[in-house]
Amino acid sequence: MDAVTSLPEVSFLPEMGGSAVAGEVVYLARTAEKPYVYTYDPPDGVAKSNLIAEAHTVPILDMRPIADRLGLDAQGFALVEAATSVADFYDEDSVEAMYYPEAERLVKQATGAARVVVFDRTIRRREHGVQDRAPGTPRQPVTRIHGDYTEVSGPQRVRDLMGAEADELLRRRFAIVNVWRPIRGPLHDAPLAVCDAGSLADGDLVAQDLIYRDRRGEIYGLTYNPAHRWYYAPAMRADEALLLKCFDSLKDGRARFMPHTSFADPNAPADMLPRESIELRTLAFFDA
Repeated sequence: MDAVTSLPEVSFLPEMGGSAVAGEVVYLARTAEKPYVYTYDPPDGVAKSNLIAEAHTVPILDMRPIADRLGLDAQGFALVEAATSVADFYDEDSVEAMYYPEAERLVKQATGAARVVVFDRTIRRREHGVQDRAPGTPRQPVTRIHGDYTEVSGPQRVRDLMGAEADELLRRRFAIVNVWRPIRGPLHDAPLAVCDAGSLADGDLVAQDLIYRDRRGEIYGLTYNPAHRWYYAPAMRADEALLLKCFDSLKDGRARFMPHTSFADPNAPADMLPRESIELRTLAFFDA
């Protein structure tokens, strides 16, 4: 099904994008207890997670017809042409030597940041029937809506990574921007759906703990609101990238947090290749 007419709860203006597909996305149900997930087997008697999933079928619009009108500060995401000199993204030396500088330049150009630092990378390779973070298996597409950083964990990441510089850097604006691209294209399997940050209401984002063996992180889950506007880029190529704003310290009305998730595109061909993608997280620091 590719018509939005079967989903009357959201009304889209023509300028909001091209055709839409009906995609199922997994929201977070509201609970009295703060949500959490262990990334490893928890102590005896402790549940690995207390998250309660709430699936909704929503219209997800093709962003390509309006890609030149979408931006990190308005919607929290941008689709960009991004040719790369990297031939093998599984070659760690090539990625660090060539792709890191490419991504830093890309984020600088898109944001106007004075300095960009890549601090993390994840390659995801779909294997059906495998859980994400299972020992000995590749990272899998994330199937729950999430925002990578919160009001608390965004600044903490700067403190964790930037050492003696952190206090001075935190006095000025900084952002966390994810550079996401297919390793092989066109990508039809588990594409990324992104939520227009301008469609979020106060209280939609809910902080949840991500518990590691050596630390506790915090991300956002998203509770359902029929006003949310969802987009994706069908059949993304390996020379394209999605820039995702995961955090912005500036509180002036611009996009600060942008929830996203993978989803099953109902228009995807039956013989599609399993998804392979790479994402880099970057810290973007500004002069003011």
